Amino acid sequence: MSTESLRSITPPIDIYIKLAQYPILADRIRLRMREELFRRGIVTMPDFEAEVKQKAIESQQREGLTDPFSQEEANQWQRRKDRIRDYQTDAYFGFNLGAALLEHLVDEVLADQPGNKADTIQLTFNPEISPWELLFKQGKIYEALPPPEREKVAHHLEEIKVVLIKGMISDQLPFIGVAKKVFDMADLQIIYKKRIGAGKIGGKAAGMALAWKILQQKSPKLGPELSQQVSIPDSFYVGTEAFYDFRQINQLDHLMNEKYRPIDEVKTNHQLVVDAHLAGRFPDPIVTGLRNILDQVGDSPLIVRSSSLLEDNFGYAFAGKYESHFCPNQGTPEQNLEQLLNAVRRVYASVGNPNALLYRQQNGLIDYDERMAILIQRLRGQKYGRYFFPMLAGVAYSSNPFRWNPKIRREDGFLRLVWGLGTRAVDRVAHDYPRLIALSHPRLRPETIAAAIRQYSQTLIDVIDLEENKFKTLPIEEILTPDYPFLRLLASVDRGEFLQDIVSNVASGEDSHFVLTFDGLTKDTKFVKLMRTALRRLEDMYKTPVDVEFTVEIIPKYPYPDYKLHILQCRPLRQRNTEGSISIPTDIAEADKLFSSHHLVPDGKAEGVRYVIFVDPELYSTIEDYTVKKELGRAIGRLNKQLAEESFIMMGPGRWGSANIDLGVHVTYADIFHTKILVEIAVPHEGRVPELSYGTHFFQDLVEAGIHSLALNLADADSCLNWAFLRESPNCLAQLSPEDAGLSDYLRVIDIATTCGNKRLNVYMDGSRDEAVGYLAAGDWPIPESQGTLSLF
Repeated sequence: MSTESLRSITPPIDIYIKLAQYPILADRIRLRMREELFRRGIVTMPDFEAEVKQKAIESQQREGLTDPFSQEEANQWQRRKDRIRDYQTDAYFGFNLGAALLEHLVDEVLADQPGNKADTIQLTFNPEISPWELLFKQGKIYEALPPPEREKVAHHLEEIKVVLIKGMISDQLPFIGVAKKVFDMADLQIIYKKRIGAGKIGGKAAGMALAWKILQQKSPKLGPELSQQVSIPDSFYVGTEAFYDFRQINQLDHLMNEKYRPIDEVKTNHQLVVDAHLAGRFPDPIVTGLRNILDQVGDSPLIVRSSSLLEDNFGYAFAGKYESHFCPNQGTPEQNLEQLLNAVRRVYASVGNPNALLYRQQNGLIDYDERMAILIQRLRGQKYGRYFFPMLAGVAYSSNPFRWNPKIRREDGFLRLVWGLGTRAVDRVAHDYPRLIALSHPRLRPETIAAAIRQYSQTLIDVIDLEENKFKTLPIEEILTPDYPFLRLLASVDRGEFLQDIVSNVASGEDSHFVLTFDGLTKDTKFVKLMRTALRRLEDMYKTPVDVEFTVEIIPKYPYPDYKLHILQCRPLRQRNTEGSISIPTDIAEADKLFSSHHLVPDGKAEGVRYVIFVDPELYSTIEDYTVKKELGRAIGRLNKQLAEESFIMMGPGRWGSANIDLGVHVTYADIFHTKILVEIAVPHEGRVPELSYGTHFFQDLVEAGIHSLALNLADADSCLNWAFLRESPNCLAQLSPEDAGLSDYLRVIDIATTCGNKRLNVYMDGSRDEAVGYLAAGDWPIPESQGTLSLF
């Protein structure tokens, strides 16, 4: 801002006159004025000081100093800058913040004078426009009052907390409604002190802090006390305004408009966006703040996580849309700093991620001014040899929609549990499986025989290699040795035809082969009760089901260990509306049945489906050319767009969305979000059941888009698939997407309306009976235009 043309306007003059009444305190008052200017983002400290220096040079020239650097002593130059700094402070403050706030700052400075320390319970200022330091001070006064006196000012205390929560954490009203009841002034001040830069700390950080505070509450009405059993990692925050500052100084503001481009253009341009961010520099105060964090944490590994304003809020979880990056933090101070800066750059770049932008489009959020905060956490875990990782990690759900046994109670929750870093619990990974635990019956597994338990167990572990200073994925046998602490809780000994519990590490034997079953853990009621109680309390307070990413620390104690739950994030879940109970017709003719399943069936239905997009799983497994497999994924994305106004389902091999293209079609949310149901088929000769996607980020996308994920295990004698219909019906792929006609051997699109005499496909899924069926049904369906009347059935 330039003040040259505004000198005749009175606000700065009024401020100058006001401060002239405080000749000794004026410097302290102006210091507070500048703090408010910087905190509110009106001007940055570097820009302000640059203006002061430039105006000081100009004043030297006006006063006839032809060679100011030799004609003016250092102390005189400093006096000159101090006076101009005062003038600039008055000008900026007068034109932007005004006299009311100045009065509060003056009162604040006066209150700190000796003899003026008397506390008052009177609220003599407007919290909405007052300095936060004043709010913290007054809030602490209120909280320190005896209960009868505190009750009288409860409304003032609530207002102060709401103002701080809105300004520093979140302005989402459902969040504020819960947070104001559980946060105290000390909690809010800790967040304030651990924040770098101005702005909010974002949704992910907010959800973590709120969940922790909820679980710290001590009240008989809430159930068993958990305060000593629950913690959060040491956390630091980069405020949302730093994101704007980064983009501004690197001239990246034009990238804000990328969100309005067609999604295909966004995909094409995204790498350029990433490269532009990676080349960016940070404002000096941000670099200094990050350097200070590294000084505090020493050589502890870190994770840098996105925490945008939209993430983890009530209604939109943004699961996995933005990036997180591990920083092993084992290099030199400068190497560690550069690694940390690059992680922040990559998180900033992920705001333009095509999947994130598409998600925003689908949820009506594209016009929202998305700002990215950063959550920096000290990794929770233990050092074991050269590696660092947590003993237990995963994702927990307070409500379990999948019941592989009628005994399972949905309301008791569900875990996806892994050994090591939790990345293997939230992402769909190749040839590896987390342990699925229904907390109502933790020992009741989806698998029942040793061969199946062995096959669907975790075989790889994600760790930080401290010696090589990087993230690694390793076979579990490289780390899981007989001397590993708490081995008996995590693993069983593979005896071929059966899996044997481990009584003690010594008894397991040096040559034993271990399978990660977590059976010892599921037998420990202390662990199960902790997880179940925490999830129930969070759901009760949020008034909606939640999911929680976590690690668990096992603490040695005789005769049984204790457990400490570390909350990494918590988000409300958007629930599916199943429109009442599902009733599957009992009179379906076998000729009309397209498929049926009796394994891990959710609740839901899809009626009047016209198209089936089918990738033949047997033929898919014969494809040797990876380019063909990749092109299948792209073709499905094009069909998803082409059929956006139609009703269709997708059926295909193994694990949709898997990172391993051999296990299933490699698609993202952007390629499938219009489908009604995603059917994952396992054929008997493959020897694999599709891994349950529940709990992964991919699954969360399906939930929020209203898409059901259905496993179809053809090794199950009660399940069936009408291969003849899917393989022999006319394939309309070439008509719908001519450029993909060459994939017709593997990819089929069946128009049920024209193939079956204007019938449609109905799919009903009854989770309570673990039964799903898809069948052809007649009805009062609209007759397709310009389509033939071909009927095979």
